[in-house]
Amino acid sequence: MGFKKQASAGLIGLSILAAPYAAWAESPGKAKPQWHNVNAFETLSEKDGSLFNSENYNFTKYSKIGQQLLRIQKQSHRMTVTKYGKSANGRDMYVVTIADQKAKGQLGFYKKLRKEMFKNPEKAQAFIDKHPDVKVPVMINGSIHGTEFAGSDAVLQLIERFAKNNDADTKQILKNQILIFNVVANPDGRIDATRFNGNGIDLNRDFITQSQPETQAMVSLIKEWNPMVFLDLHGYVKDYGGPDKPGLIEPCTPPHNPNYEYDLFSKWAMNQAKAMESEIVSNRKNYKNTNTSTSKVDYQNMTGAYIPQRDDTAGWDDYPPIFTPMYAMYHGSYGYTLETPTNDWDGVKWHYDAVMGALNYASEHKTSMVKDQIEVFKRGINFDHPFHKKGFFPKAYILPSDPKDATATEKAVSHLIKNDIEVSKSKKAFKFNGKTYPEGTFVVNMSQAKAGLANTMLWDGEDITDDTPAMYDISAWSLPELWGFEAIQIPADSNLKFSLQDVKSAHNEGKLIGKGPYKIPNTSVKSVELANKLINRGYAVQRGTDGSFYIKSRVNHDLMQFVRKSGLIVKSAAIPNQAQNVKQLHVTILKDGGMGKTQSHSGTKLALERLGFNVRELAPRDLAVEGLGNTDVFFYNGTSNLISYKNSKANAEFGLENEAQFQALKKNITDFVNGGGKYIAIGSGAASATKTLGLTNVTINKGNPDSNGIVRVDYNHSALTQGYNESDYGFVYGPVWYSNTDGYDKAASFKNSSEFFMSGHWKNRQAAQGQAVIIKDQSKDVTLMGIEAGFRDHTDYLFRLLSNAVYSK
Repeated sequence: MGFKKQASAGLIGLSILAAPYAAWAESPGKAKPQWHNVNAFETLSEKDGSLFNSENYNFTKYSKIGQQLLRIQKQSHRMTVTKYGKSANGRDMYVVTIADQKAKGQLGFYKKLRKEMFKNPEKAQAFIDKHPDVKVPVMINGSIHGTEFAGSDAVLQLIERFAKNNDADTKQILKNQILIFNVVANPDGRIDATRFNGNGIDLNRDFITQSQPETQAMVSLIKEWNPMVFLDLHGYVKDYGGPDKPGLIEPCTPPHNPNYEYDLFSKWAMNQAKAMESEIVSNRKNYKNTNTSTSKVDYQNMTGAYIPQRDDTAGWDDYPPIFTPMYAMYHGSYGYTLETPTNDWDGVKWHYDAVMGALNYASEHKTSMVKDQIEVFKRGINFDHPFHKKGFFPKAYILPSDPKDATATEKAVSHLIKNDIEVSKSKKAFKFNGKTYPEGTFVVNMSQAKAGLANTMLWDGEDITDDTPAMYDISAWSLPELWGFEAIQIPADSNLKFSLQDVKSAHNEGKLIGKGPYKIPNTSVKSVELANKLINRGYAVQRGTDGSFYIKSRVNHDLMQFVRKSGLIVKSAAIPNQAQNVKQLHVTILKDGGMGKTQSHSGTKLALERLGFNVRELAPRDLAVEGLGNTDVFFYNGTSNLISYKNSKANAEFGLENEAQFQALKKNITDFVNGGGKYIAIGSGAASATKTLGLTNVTINKGNPDSNGIVRVDYNHSALTQGYNESDYGFVYGPVWYSNTDGYDKAASFKNSSEFFMSGHWKNRQAAQGQAVIIKDQSKDVTLMGIEAGFRDHTDYLFRLLSNAVYSK
């Protein structure tokens, strides 16, 4: 018996892990390779733990999980194992579905039944009343952070129980629920003992962007089932609730994202959290207290857990939709992050008990809870939001396409559709606010089931600085402002009427018009990517003073194919006299291997790659030994501790070893710059490092490290700001700005207005108003950029600040 493949997700099924390697294809006469019969992951190098964890234990290695699931499946008539996607590094993601034998044969029926919730919610609620025995799905997500090993181990124990046991609690839960386990949400992280995946992205920050394959698989799974409850198993929280209340169970502190129907969530969230807490405490005598002497966690005498909404006022919010449970809440789920106290088998048991408490509560209150979940969708369809201020939700959004470059709008429309958001296009032209929009204009009608998710993606956001003293993570993410497309709100009380038809996909093929030469405007990620692909292909490319690219070529099939795939309209145009030749450049970025459990450079690296650059990562120690070689452009985007040799034990491997290495690194970078190399520093940590390296003498000013948001920026006419308006958007995280900038060109400044900060959370920002945020040294090729242009692979609209910096003279 093997794994099933997930056909609906369009993913390739793979053979059973226990099978031998497949023989290579061979030509006649070629010797056949000799393979011994081994597990496919037998030689996989897996870490035994992380220095960032205060305890480590013999957790189940990823390479053993597939075999363990097969073993359990062979002993069970309730369990189905599916390979549901792959990680960034190509590792399988396992999904286990457990249902009683009758329901197991009707999983397709139950999925369709769930879809009725947002197609015909009244009918779905009536069905629940008539069929109280209907089963609801609950989803449990294991170890989305790779260093939080206990989650997946708890999932494995829960799978074993529900696949095989026949006790009263197990039977009662399966009588009411279908259990869906995402066994290892981050295979790369579990193998490498990192918080992030193989691309260096924290997956639990990616649910608005969905840039990573693991996130995309999880979104697909959530959409497939629309689970009533979503439990995300994390670690490690010991001290928030004091010694008597180790661990953490959501619901969260304010601020709550205003796009939720939070009143319906709140009816159940606190009581379900208390049920989890009660289950944990009732089993406290069964804990071993294995690491109490070092962890200071006394499980056997605990009286509860830290529940942020009950026990605190701020600091653990559910505001941004970047976290897995918070994203699931937009699909109607009662979503919870669970943070076990310790990285050991007691920590595994804490998760196990918490999940059992949640499942028992969900069984007891299933009918009312699922009817309130359906009520979320009914409110959306009926444009009835009693929890919200009148007019908060617009009637609709108009998403006009830029006739010069529609790729950003098309990406947005495709993204919305992938998230179960209904998008339409107009059957005929219409007018709004004195402007005529042509036939085929995209429209998001907000009378739809998942209106909350649509609005949180499309709205401008808000300034919540005065609403709370602190935020846990980002506070602004507007797709229109940070992806670079228009989203025009039609007020809720507008009388505007549309003639609309549904949109199933948005991507259009590009067109090559004319006989050449051709102009590629500097308008989007896709335009720069196309230019770089052609450069790498050997085409003669020039760049104008406005940042546009010119292709010195006649029409040919190869060029037509590149343009067609890009989605751009590329037309013939004369090459201006000032245009300069562009060559293929060697780009290097300083690698953050995982300092502070993050890879700070990864967003910028991915942004550069999406722009079409070939990027080499170089760790600080390697840079000290090897220098920069044939590098043309060097990026530093990360903490200044990357060039320090005085880091903590956990961080030490990612920085330098000693003073000699620091001096060697400093000399290599200085020689590179003095030799005409281009040095670009992104963010506050890189700015401090640049000063430490002696490459700048400006004053570095910093806001609070956790401050972040969307800002108004005045972009001066400069090679660094080509393609941006004089007043335009920027994004900051841990804001930085520069003063005492004599000898520098100021390419951009925060807008000199008290309203330069548009949305997010940034206290004491007044000092930054009107101050320089992108500068370039007049005597050497050193650029300091305070705008986080590549933040988490999310800020598409700002990516061209990076390509401008690369190509500017």
